[in-house]
Amino acid sequence: MKRVGFVLKVKQDRIEEYKEHHRRVWPEMLDALRAAGWHNYSLFLREDGLLFGYFETPESLAAAQAKMATTEVNGGWQTLMAPYFESPNNARPDQMLIELEEVFHLE
Repeated sequence: MKRVGFVLKVKQDRIEEYKEHHRRVWPEMLDALRAAGWHNYSLFLREDGLLFGYFETPESLAAAQAKMATTEVNGGWQTLMAPYFESPNNARPDQMLIELEEVFHLE
């Protein structure tokens, strides 16, 4: 199982709305994530908007993203989430994930 960590930046003036959406993630989106191999998925948000995400997947971040890209629900969720992120080129959030290198893991 591949452990994936990534960062994004939520606009500071949109943090509360962003958190509210994640208290009510669409059931279809949750199902799609599971079916695409996203396991043990967590998001952590710092007060300045720095978002750290973590999940485990059988292959890689790229493979997990590719599987999600084939789902209809993902397109709708990414469109909904796009205004919440700092993006220099108006990319969808799922296209802006900056993968972090794992440097230590304690089993």
